[in-house]
Amino acid sequence: MKQYLLISQIIVAIILTALIMLQQRGAALGSSFGGEGGFYSARRGMQKKMLWGSIAFGIVFIILAILNLAIK
Repeated sequence: MKQYLLISQIIVAIILTALIMLQQRGAALGSSFGGEGGFYSARRGMQKKMLWGSIAFGIVFIILAILNLAIK
C-alpha cells in the first residue's frame, strides 16, 4: 500500500510542477519596466483551468503526503 502512495505522490508532484511552470503571470518581466497592462489580469479560459488544476493537485499532494506519513 505504501508503494502505491509513494508512486502516486510522485506522479502528482510531476503534474503539479508542470501546471505551475506553465502558468503565465501578466507580461512577465516586461511589465516591471513600464510595459502595457496592469499588475494582474483576470484569468480566463485555459489559464483559469490550469489555476484550479494546480490548486486541486496541490491539495491531493498534501493529502497523499499526510497519508504516507500516517500509514506504516
